[in-house]
Amino acid sequence: MIKSLFNKLFNIRDTATVERPKSFSTTDLGKSLESARKPAKPLEDISVVSVDLSALFYSLLFPTRVKDTGGVANNLERRVMAEIEQALASPQVIAEKVLKLPSKVLELDRKLADPQFDIKDLLALIERDPLLSVEVLKLCNSPAFKRSDRDITSLQQALVQLGREQLRKFVTTCLVREMLDIKPIYFRRFGAEIWRHSMQVAFLASELSDEDQDTAFLLGLLHDVGKLAIFKMLLDAFVQAEPGEQPNSGLFRQVMTTKSLTLSSLLAKHWQLPNTFETELDKLASVNSRPQAGLAAVVWRANVISEISMLHQAGQLSPEILANLLQQVNLDQTQFDGLHQKLTQF
Repeated sequence: MIKSLFNKLFNIRDTATVERPKSFSTTDLGKSLESARKPAKPLEDISVVSVDLSALFYSLLFPTRVKDTGGVANNLERRVMAEIEQALASPQVIAEKVLKLPSKVLELDRKLADPQFDIKDLLALIERDPLLSVEVLKLCNSPAFKRSDRDITSLQQALVQLGREQLRKFVTTCLVREMLDIKPIYFRRFGAEIWRHSMQVAFLASELSDEDQDTAFLLGLLHDVGKLAIFKMLLDAFVQAEPGEQPNSGLFRQVMTTKSLTLSSLLAKHWQLPNTFETELDKLASVNSRPQAGLAAVVWRANVISEISMLHQAGQLSPEILANLLQQVNLDQTQFDGLHQKLTQF
C-alpha cells in the first residue's frame, strides 16, 4: 500500500514515461520586467521557448554516461524524492540538521547593516573566525570582485576599499557557503556548479535591482538553498545506492527543480529570516506563473540569465537558440556579452 501510494504521488510506473513537471525556467521569457505587470497567465496559455532551458541546465549539472530514462526513476532517485516529500512536511528537520544556517549570519549581517556599529568592534567580530577572515579576503581578491591591481591583505583594507555594504555581502556569502560540504567525488561538480550559479544570480539580482540591492543579493544567494538541501540528501542516499546508480532521469531533475523552490521558502521561514525573503521566495515557488514584480521578478530574470550564460560557456547553445533566448530575456548581444564576461569569473 505504501509503495502504491508513493508511486501514485510521483506518477512513477515501471515502463511508462510520465510528463515532466514544468519549472520556472520553461515559461515564456519574452516579456520584460517592466511590461510584466498584467495578471499571471496559466502556463498552458503561455508560449514555450524552442528549447527546454531547465532540462538543458540540469543536464549540465548532472553529467551522466547513462541514458536519460525520462519519467522512470531508479531506486536512488525514488529514495531521495521520498525524503523531499518528508522535508516539505517537516522543514524544521532540514533547517536544523541537513542544511543549518550558521548562527553568525544573522548576527553579523545586522551589525554590518548598522551604520552606528563601531568599525573596530565590527572587524574584531569577523577576525574572531580566522577561516571566515581568510575566505572573505579570498573573495575580495577574486577576479569577479577585485577592483584594482593591488591585493587586499587585511579586513581593514577591505573595508576601506570596498565599503561596509560590499563587505557585508562578502561576509554573508562566505558564511552561507559553509552550509555545503561536498564529499563524494562524483558530486563535486554538481555542488560547485550549484554554488557558482547561486553566486551569479546574487550578483545579477543586485545589478538588475532598482530596489534594495543588498536584499536582492542575499535573496539571489539563497533562492537555491532548497537545491543545496536536496543535494545533501542525495549525498546521504548515494552511500546506500547500488554500484553505478546515478541520478539520470528527467523526472528527478524536474522534481528537484519544482520542489526545491518551495523548500527554499520553507527554510527561509524556519531560519527566521526577515519576512521579505519568505514572501519573495514563495512567489518564485509558484510554477504556474512567473513573478510579475518586486525582488522575486528580478531574481527570476537573474536566474534565467545565469542559466543561459553557463550553458553558453559550456557550448550547449547554438547561435540561433542563444539569439532566441536573449530576445526572450530582453537582452541584446552586446548587453549579454558584457554580463557573460563578468559571470565567467565566478
